[in-house]
Amino acid sequence: MHSKNSSKYDSPYMIERIVSSLSYLTSGVIGFIWLILGVLTKSSLRPFMKYHIFQSIFLSMGYFLLVIIIEQVSVIINFIPYVRNIFSMITFPFVIPIIFGLSIIQILIYTLLFYLAVTSFMGRYSYIPWISEIIKKNVR
Repeated sequence: MHSKNSSKYDSPYMIERIVSSLSYLTSGVIGFIWLILGVLTKSSLRPFMKYHIFQSIFLSMGYFLLVIIIEQVSVIINFIPYVRNIFSMITFPFVIPIIFGLSIIQILIYTLLFYLAVTSFMGRYSYIPWISEIIKKNVR
């Protein structure tokens, strides 16, 4: 029973925590499916679910766009003789496998995803500067 002062948004249910966590670990796919199921069953999502689902989808789309932009820039840079060599020397340490076959970039991405999945599973609102603020403003 909820007391008169508690709201329906107090703490997330276990299924909400699980779906939120899986949404991060699947690049937003599980969250997107959950959104579709919500529309089909005409049920509304609680703010905790909306926040984590939309943040996972937003991060995945941002990462996808960033990868495309970086690939296009590197293709252009490869046509410039001296800049190509400098660019290769700068980026090489970040893309070579160092631990368990993972590069520094991959380790950072997996660490972020692990942080987001764990905090959402714990029933907390994870925070990523700038991105979380956008999500909070647009999800209610």
